[in-house]
Amino acid sequence: MAEIRLDGIVKDYGSVRAIHGVSLNVRDGEFVAFVGPSGCGKSTMLRMIAGLEEISGGRMMIGDKVVNDMEPRERDVAMVFQDYALYPHMSVAENIGFGLKMRGLKAADIAPKVQEAARILQIEAYLDRKPGQLSGGQRQRVAMGRAIVRHPSVFLFDEPLSNLDAKLRVEMRTQIKRLHAMLGTTTVYVTHDQTEAMTLADRVVVLKGGHIIQEGHPIELYKAPNCRFVGEFIGSPQMNVFSGELDRSGDTPMLRVGNAGLALGEVPAADGTRLDVGIRPEHLAWCKPGAGKIAPIVEVFEPLGSDTMAVCRFGGQELTARLDPAVPLTPNTEIHLDYDLADLHYFEGESGARLSQAA
Repeated sequence: MAEIRLDGIVKDYGSVRAIHGVSLNVRDGEFVAFVGPSGCGKSTMLRMIAGLEEISGGRMMIGDKVVNDMEPRERDVAMVFQDYALYPHMSVAENIGFGLKMRGLKAADIAPKVQEAARILQIEAYLDRKPGQLSGGQRQRVAMGRAIVRHPSVFLFDEPLSNLDAKLRVEMRTQIKRLHAMLGTTTVYVTHDQTEAMTLADRVVVLKGGHIIQEGHPIELYKAPNCRFVGEFIGSPQMNVFSGELDRSGDTPMLRVGNAGLALGEVPAADGTRLDVGIRPEHLAWCKPGAGKIAPIVEVFEPLGSDTMAVCRFGGQELTARLDPAVPLTPNTEIHLDYDLADLHYFEGESGARLSQAA
């Protein structure tokens, strides 16, 4: 295992700068997830760690070695790709052991290592099969087995679950988390799916436009996003964000949203300031008429069994509430919702920067 250190890492493609002086430490044995929208630089960062992309500036270390000019095979990292990259004419056992064979290990030394990797990943029964005879989830386990068998210092995962269906993604998330708990190998995981990042990682790094916007424990990012972008990106369903003007004319500060008002807590801004105020769907609660703070109009609702998503209109903006399935809902009718002022998030209207912790 090894620590990864990125000091002012830059990546240029001609005159276009894709990564802007990123600095980050991934601790020995830590599981870190890179998330962000398409084109944010997360896969480029991973490929630079792997040695598949040249570093234009800055310094990268794995363990106690500067790896900027090292070839991929010299870095002691193993990468698991989105498309599995298996050899179709080889058996599962041959695919898992291929890297060891290329290193010159004898068949007698490779076989027990392949068996051990297959045991960890519960694919022992498939060792004689070809990749075409396996499901997507099984093929991804083979790709992981090929990485495990090398006992690398660092695991790199590049959107490994994006080709799987929803059920298999959940199963493989559990498998990857179990694998990390068992092996404790330093891991960097790239995904566009924030749910994967939240459930798997010790620390989440949110990227945008080649910059780190925020990094921290998943719950820290969920509870205290440092800007509107992170607030909306982390959490599912997405945070509701209302844009309007702060009105301090009454006893309670209000956000004027179209023809409606949103009651606020103490917010460090002057009367008339343009604000974005966020509240997560799960922090809205159904209540009887007259007991809540807002009364949006239900447009559609989606029963999910454990809860119901109510998509509403409030002050000309869309609002989603995650409600108990027993709540009575009818399209085009008013619903009364309450919330705790401590669950509100305040962002500057222009920059999107966080104004304060939830009041």
